[in-house]
Amino acid sequence: MKPEELEQLIKTQLEEFYRRRIEKLKTLQLKQVLKRKNPYLMRAIGLRTASEVVEYLLLLHSQASDETIFGDAFVEPIALIVSQGRKSSAKGVDLEIETETEFKAIAVKSGPNIFNSSQTARMNDEFQELHNRLRQRLSQLGKHFDPILGSSYGRKNALPTKQRRYRMLSGQSFWQEITGDPDFYLKLIRLMRDYPEQQRKIYQEEWAKAVNRFTRDLLSEFANEDGSLDWDKIVRFNSGAGEEEKAVQ
Repeated sequence: MKPEELEQLIKTQLEEFYRRRIEKLKTLQLKQVLKRKNPYLMRAIGLRTASEVVEYLLLLHSQASDETIFGDAFVEPIALIVSQGRKSSAKGVDLEIETETEFKAIAVKSGPNIFNSSQTARMNDEFQELHNRLRQRLSQLGKHFDPILGSSYGRKNALPTKQRRYRMLSGQSFWQEITGDPDFYLKLIRLMRDYPEQQRKIYQEEWAKAVNRFTRDLLSEFANEDGSLDWDKIVRFNSGAGEEEKAVQ
C-alpha cells in the first residue's frame, strides 16, 4: 500500500473512531455509569463535589469504552485491509490469511490484555472449531493451520503451550506478521498526522455537554438540600436489594 493510501485509510478509521465515541457520549446518562462503578471507592478517595464525581465517572467510562471502540473502528478494519486477508465468519476469529503453505486464523485485539484460564479455553475452542471445519480441505492442500491472537500494541509474544494452543503476537511483531513490514507499527502512529487533534475539538464539545448533563442529574437526584452529596442514596441506587429494576430505567 502506498503511503498516501495508508494515510487516507488511517484518517478514515480515525474519523470512524471519533464518530462512534461521540455517538456513545451523546446518549450516555449518569445512571448508566453510576450503577457500574464502585461507590465505596469514590467515597474512599475523597470525592466531595459533583464536579469531582462527574469527571471521575466519565474518565473511567471513557477509558473502558475507548479501548473497545478503537479495536472495532480502527485496529480491526486496518488489519483486514493491510493484510489483504478476508474477514472470518468464525466466532471469535476476525481475520483469515491464506498462503500456499499456511492458513492463519487471527483474533485481533486492541491490546495485549492477559487472558484468564476461562478466556483462554474459550479462545482455544473457537480456533479449534474453525480448524475442525477446515481440517479436510487444509489436509488435502498440505496447509498448516496457524491460530494467532494478535494485539495492536505491546510486547506480549509467545508460542503455543499445552494450555494455550495458539500463538500470541503484539505490537511490531503482530503488524509485521500481517504486512511483512517491520516498520508498519511506526507508520501507523506517524501517519495519524494532526487528525486526532482535529477530531478531539469536536469530541470536547460533546464531553462538555455530558459533564453538564451528569452534574445536573447528580445534584438533582443524589444531593442533599445543602448541596452535599447523599452517599446513602448513591449506594442504595448502586447496591441496594430491590433497586436493580429502578437502576436500569
